[in-house]
Amino acid sequence: MNALAIVAATPPRAAPCSPQDAAALIVAQFRAYNEEFGRITRRAAAHFLSGDGVARERDAVARIELYEQCVAQALAALRAASAVPADPDSGAARAYWVAATAAYGRLIERLPDSDFYRTFFNSATRDLFGTVGVNAEVEFCATHSGRASGSVPIRVYPATGSLQAGIADVLADLPFTTALASPLLAVRRITAELGRHFESRPSSAAPESIELIEPLFYRAGEAFLVGRLIGDSAVTPLVIAFRNGPTGVQVEAVLLSRNEISAQFGYANSYFHVDLPVVGAAVTLLRSFMPRKPVDELYTVLGRAKQGKTERYFALRRHLDSSIDAFVHAPGERGLVMIVFTLPSHDLVFKVIRDRFGAPKHATREEVMERYRFVFRHDRAGRMVDAQEFRRLTLPLARFMPALVDELLRGASHSCRVEGDELIIEHCYIERRLRPLNLFLREAEPAAAEAAVVDYGHALRDLATTNIFPGDLLLKNFGVTRHGRVIFYDYDEVSLLGECEFRDLPTARSDEEETAAEPWFYVGPRDVFPEQWLPFLAMPGSLREVFLARHAELLTARWWRARQAEVSRPLK
Repeated sequence: MNALAIVAATPPRAAPCSPQDAAALIVAQFRAYNEEFGRITRRAAAHFLSGDGVARERDAVARIELYEQCVAQALAALRAASAVPADPDSGAARAYWVAATAAYGRLIERLPDSDFYRTFFNSATRDLFGTVGVNAEVEFCATHSGRASGSVPIRVYPATGSLQAGIADVLADLPFTTALASPLLAVRRITAELGRHFESRPSSAAPESIELIEPLFYRAGEAFLVGRLIGDSAVTPLVIAFRNGPTGVQVEAVLLSRNEISAQFGYANSYFHVDLPVVGAAVTLLRSFMPRKPVDELYTVLGRAKQGKTERYFALRRHLDSSIDAFVHAPGERGLVMIVFTLPSHDLVFKVIRDRFGAPKHATREEVMERYRFVFRHDRAGRMVDAQEFRRLTLPLARFMPALVDELLRGASHSCRVEGDELIIEHCYIERRLRPLNLFLREAEPAAAEAAVVDYGHALRDLATTNIFPGDLLLKNFGVTRHGRVIFYDYDEVSLLGECEFRDLPTARSDEEETAAEPWFYVGPRDVFPEQWLPFLAMPGSLREVFLARHAELLTARWWRARQAEVSRPLK
């Protein structure tokens, strides 16, 4: 068949729907996404009571994956309505979508959480046009105050007459109050914790009332009451954590420290499942007692990861407009898998996968990306930084040190190129910047260094409880937060515990075997020998003794095999 016959056989393209109809279609698609997001979120309460860990984990993953699925469905609906341009570069296509963007803005401008709608629209148009950087004609290029419209449902309990009676009323209103193992003990524990807190601060008056966000926050088998204590011109944040165990629901923790509460809402945690009618209003309230917490982190930890990513990008652009320093290599040892850079005046790091990995790394680019996707969907136990994936990012070339540009173009040419005045990064991860643990130990005061070494061991334990083995335990792969918490951030060798074979180191049978430069026994690809770790960690002698005093069992295969057995038990 010749070309003319092919053209003749092709049915004419249907006339596209109007730009206004295309805008209305995307609004409807976002509402469908939002409704399903809410349905999944609300199931967390039932999973907490039933203890159904399998269903809980399945819903956590399903909710994370839902956004991209719904964007794809929106694009399919636009194609079915002939709203997808055959030639995205044509003037007609541009005019059509400029009109659709304006119509969309009018439709959603008065809606609560209207920024969520804008971000969804941007996701669709970026895929439609394959946008590099930002296309201001068919994207919304700023967040709006409309995100804070609406209110947060609050319950208020008087505490002036009797704090214990106020706490009893709080627990009586819980949706799982009948499942409490011992309501009286729970009341006493919470009251005692509050009493100790205010006794240790003589200048702080006892609370007059307790204000709590009505919906509970659920995450990884725990439920959280979140709110604040109102006193005489003073506000104290309050978080009460509950866990459902074999004997019923018990109080897990009472948090009153801003640092502790900030960590619960931090970038190293998995996302909460909380049914908030207006998320932006909740973000505004939470920031009232976590003022240093970035808006993007709060959106992300509340489950709105795509909005958190949008907020992070706009915050970065605003910072670039108001600063003059240059992007440089991030502090620490150069990685074999990633080129990592930062802007010294900002709190982010950018990680770009190298074209080729240095020995002894054997993973492929696809395998590294899959491990980052795995971490994104897994329970991070408060110990793994949230790495946000960015595509087709543009940054001003003039803001880069020449040596960094040279390395990016030579060592990561699959991802980086220069066009005009812009450095284009096709793919990278953006994370919060931490001080590498190996550098921190050299710089910190002795007490802070000892605390970090101890917390490094706790980080390994916490990761193991969620079935995670970091793979590469070198100190340079862990960072320290401003609160002194140790966080893991290098995922190219991360794996499940069940994928490892934790072995005891065989005993040498002769002097020749004892002094051999290479292992004289068989080592399989999955074999791990914890007894060999300590020399490679390169801890200073005094800190090594501190680590051994608290965590010596981490250097035994037996401990890791026991964790394997624990996590392999079927969830209810």
